[in-house]
This record gives sequence, structure tokens and C-alpha cells, in this order.
Amino acid sequence: MLRMTLAGVVLAGGLTAAATAEITAEPAPIDHFAQVPNIQSVSMSDEGDMIAAIIAMPGSENEETALATWNLEDAGAAPVVTPSGDEMKFIAASALKADRLLVLGRQEWTGRLGGCGEGRVTGATATFVTRAYLTDSEHSDFEEAFAANTRQLGVSEATQRCFELAGTANLVSSLPLDPERVLIQQLNIASLSANYYRYNLRTGATELVYREGGRASAAFFDPRDGELLVQQEFVPTGGDYRIDYLIKDPETGSFDAHEPLSSMASNRFNISIQGIDEATGNYYVVTDKFSDKAAVYFYDPEAREFSEEPLLAHPEYSATGVVLGTSPDNYNQLLGFSYAGPSTRTYWLDPTLDSIQTGLEQAYPDTGVSLIDWSDDFSRVLFATGDGANPTSYHILRDRSQVQTLGESRPWFDDVEMREPELVYYEARDGMRIPGILTLPAGWTREDGPLPAVVLPHGGPWARDSTSWDASGWPQFLATRGYAVLQPQYRGSTGWGRELWLAGDAQWGLSMQDDKDDGAAWLVEEGIADPDRIAIFGYSYGGFAAIAATVREDGPFQCAIAGAGVSDLTRLGNNWSDNRLQRIIQGQTVTGMDPMRNTERANIPILLYHGDRDVRVPLFHSRNFYNAIEDRVDAELLVVEDMPHSLPWYPRHHRETLAAIERFLAEDCGPGGL
Repeated sequence: MLRMTLAGVVLAGGLTAAATAEITAEPAPIDHFAQVPNIQSVSMSDEGDMIAAIIAMPGSENEETALATWNLEDAGAAPVVTPSGDEMKFIAASALKADRLLVLGRQEWTGRLGGCGEGRVTGATATFVTRAYLTDSEHSDFEEAFAANTRQLGVSEATQRCFELAGTANLVSSLPLDPERVLIQQLNIASLSANYYRYNLRTGATELVYREGGRASAAFFDPRDGELLVQQEFVPTGGDYRIDYLIKDPETGSFDAHEPLSSMASNRFNISIQGIDEATGNYYVVTDKFSDKAAVYFYDPEAREFSEEPLLAHPEYSATGVVLGTSPDNYNQLLGFSYAGPSTRTYWLDPTLDSIQTGLEQAYPDTGVSLIDWSDDFSRVLFATGDGANPTSYHILRDRSQVQTLGESRPWFDDVEMREPELVYYEARDGMRIPGILTLPAGWTREDGPLPAVVLPHGGPWARDSTSWDASGWPQFLATRGYAVLQPQYRGSTGWGRELWLAGDAQWGLSMQDDKDDGAAWLVEEGIADPDRIAIFGYSYGGFAAIAATVREDGPFQCAIAGAGVSDLTRLGNNWSDNRLQRIIQGQTVTGMDPMRNTERANIPILLYHGDRDVRVPLFHSRNFYNAIEDRVDAELLVVEDMPHSLPWYPRHHRETLAAIERFLAEDCGPGGL
């Protein structure tokens, strides 16, 4: 039995003193955070001959995006570049194989939603349409991806519109050993069920692999040929649901439920089947069924039992997956494990990849290094450098000796001094250990005295932060303006263990909110924050936390900033999610203190900002709360034109919101500003 246990490093709550006692932070310009990155969404083709990426459109002054591809057979060749259109904007790209790449584009759309999508019951009429396209390395043509075989007969106009908005197809597996085909999922408009096909990237031909029906759905396909190996089934059981996994019997072809993999939905065990070891027939399963932190186990379908010991178990962090070989020479060999530390890390078992990782870390000692993809013979390796104080850069390692830099995402930060975020822990009032990500101004030490501070809870709430570069830019935006920033990984956060995650159930505005207040208290106790100069700022669920703080008596905050925040918990719970699984598992946990039923308790100033194309958290949440409290406290509502709920946003959205945040903190946060 292979067993790998990583040595955990427990990070204490205290801080390491900086080398200098002089605060050197200077405000980074808003445009540094607002502009379109020079390069993002970078990937390598299966053959290792092409790189695809989204870049800033040349000549647009980083206002627009473009699609770019590099021919790796010619190191000196310039990339092929196609700008976004006037309406449809490129937002992501993925190099596939057979000289094909998948590109996502998005554009504004206004009209009745036809009862579909996240805005189906809220009366929303403004949203975005996202579409997937296939093209080649020369961008000679763009066709809607995987659009064939979607039935149209007998479908109402409203249903057709719904599927145009939501999309009807997506990529499931690249089938790395097949030179031309991939596995795709198509939503059948007539039956509203999913069908799975092997799709030929060269010819467009499709071959049906699996048609969903009844309670069963696909859970794991063989990456070798795309055959379905595992189904998932939800079985109603006494007001709850039992989640069964049915594994295909290789002799009979039938799918049989395996009791060791089954669990009740209310228990919320994470069970993720990530691969199959062809030599033994055992499955790689990531689960937290046996421990607080998720670990990687073998599951033997013949004996119907898990391995006695995990293949990987980290004492402090949850395992997140396995890395399996995809080339003919190492297909399905276990190459490494990934785990969710302060940032996502991979522990390499493969000696070649471990050697490459070690060599690159020695070459880039002052920043993080992550391997993204590689050719079969490792002659070309796509890797990224960057961390929480250094935006990501992308490179190609050629022949294990030469590095070609594709580009820095945000080179304009090179002259901005920023401090690397660190993982800390603090104790909540009930004794629960709460992780936090702390970002401080460059050069600050305790000898300089306490700082103004911002507690910045993440959205979700079933999500987490890391010490990597934050896509929003908010931690460093605030830190370069002299604020200490704490991102509390409050109860209800994922990725830090079952105990912390489950402790957030039905605790919106209650013990989940205590964790934000207790984080503020910790900042004061550590000598980091001035107790009279602390604000709370959050977006989405984090916006709910800021709104809840506004009506929470005797709180530690001088003001609140809520971006796209939930204010009406009752209405949110009634409409939770389009996804059936999320409604079953998560919807019942969305309850607690409802700010809209407590508006008479508002007691601190608040800035609310909200995009008018947000259908996940509709604008009425901010507008109704503002209307209810504007006569009680200093309140401001900023409606941002054409902004959706989730990134990416237009540069003007960032400029408008960041300027409002900066001004509100400096001028309107309590008496005289923060």
C-alpha cells in the first residue's frame, strides 16, 4: 500500500516582524487593478504544440480583451491575435488538440428571461449571455461549440431562449489518448436531460455515450475512452436524500450501488471519484468521510471497501485531488497529489516533475511556482510564477534549460512594494479555531503603532480565500492605502475541514457573524488595528456580512461596505440556486438573522453598491435595504451600470467601485473617516 503523509507546518497566530520599521506602502493607482491583464487564462494543447490565452487587445490601452495563440514549434513567431467584437467579449480560452481550441465569449443581453436561469423568479430582465466557440490556431473561423444533435422540434420559443441564455453544451473530458475526440455533455432541450457524446474535433461527428434518465446521473467517465463507469443517484428517504454511487460491473455491464460510498445528503460528506488505477481496478477517491480534513483513498469495487489508510493525508490541510498521467508513456500513473494549503499546492511523486518543480523554485526563489501543463517528453513545460504580492506571470520551459516568458499579467505592479499575505489563526468566542488571511502594508511593524483595518469576508459562503493573488485585487488595493486587511475564513467556509464548514449551518448573521467580530478583536489584541478605526467590507455573501454588521448592536466596526450584498435572507432562501443538488444540500442551511427584519437597529454608516445586471443577487437586495435605513444612518447606494455579479468586470466597473470604496473609507466611515 502506497502511503504518503505530508509534514504539516502549523502557522501560529503571531506575526513575523518585517525587516524595516518604516511603512513603505504607497497607494497603487486604481487603474493598476482595473485594467484588463496583459495575459490570462493560459493553457497548452494536448500535443504540446500550441498555447492559447486571453490577452489585452493591442492598442486598447488594456480596456478590451483579445484571443491569442502561440505556435510552440516556432519559438520566434509572433502570436496570432483576434480582438473581441463590439458586443461579444472573449473571457476565457482553452487549447485542446487537433489544432482546436475552446473559447468563451460573453455579451450583454436584455429581455424577459423566460423563466430560466438565476433570474427566473425575481423579475430580472438584464443579464449576460455566455457562449462557447471552437476555432483553430489561426482563428480562421468561429463556430458555436458542440452545437450539433440538440433537438429543436416541439420546443417553445421561451424554452429555446432559456437554453440560449444558459448554454446547452460543455466539455467533460479531453480523452487524452484519443487524437481527435473529446467527451462533451449536451442538454437536450426537448427532454431537459443531459446526453453525453464523444465529439470529433475535426469532423464534428458525435457518438452517444450515455443518456441520463430517471434519478441517475453521470458521476465518472473513463478518461481512456469516455465510457461511463460510475453513476450518482438521489433516493428520497424520510425527508432526506440518500446519495448512492453505482459502479459498473465489468463483467455484466450493470450499475450496482456500493454502500461504502453512500451517504445521506444531510451529512454532507464530500466524495469525489477522481480516477481509476487500471492495474488494480481501484478508484482514487477524495473524501472527508473518515476525518475532518479530506484525504485521498483507494476504493476497491470488488471488495467494496476503502483502503485502511489514506494514500495522502495532510495534518493541517485538505487534499483536493490527484494528478494522473495523460501521455501514452505514463497514462494513469499517479504523478502527484494536490492539497489546499495557504494556497493550492501539488506534492509531486513523479521524479521528473519533482525535479522540474525544484529547479524552477530555485530559479524563482522570491515567488511561487506552479506547473500548469507539459508535453509528453517534458521538452515544453507551461508554468506560472506569482503569489499574493506578485501578480501571475506565464512562461514556457524549453528542453529543461531555457525559459521563454509569454507575459506578465500585470507588469505595472513591478514598482509597487507589496507585502505577501500570510495565514494566521485566531480563536472565536466559543473556542473554535478560525483561519484568516492577513495582508499588511509594506514595511509596517508593531513599533509603528496600530493601523486602520478592514475585515474582508469572502463570498459564497461555501468558498475560501488563499494567499495567492486575489483576482479582485481588494486585499492589496486596501493594504497599499495603509489598511491592515483580514480575510476571515469564518465557519461555513470550505476547504478548511468539515468542522468549520458544518458549523456555519443556519448561522447567517449569528455565529458566522461572530467570527468576523472576533477577527476584528484579534487584530486589536495583536496590536495591528486601532479599535476605533475598523471597517467591514464584503461582496456577495461578504456583502451580507457587511449589511448584517450594520444592524448588529455593539459591533466593532465604524462603517460597512456591501457589494452585491444579500439583505433579505427570507427571499434568498426561498429561491436558492438553479442547481437541484445545491437546493437539497445547501438551501436548508441558508437561514439565521435576517437584516431586512432588523433594519430599525441600523447604527453605522454603510455604502451599498450593486450591478444592474446582477441576477444571482438581484439589485432589490441593496435597494430595499437602503430605502429602509437611509433615514436612520448615513447610507449611500451606488448602482453600477452593466455590471454582473461575478468577475470578469469591465475596467470601468472596477474604477467606479474602487473609487467609491476609497472615498467612503477615507471620508464617510465614522467621524472623520477611517
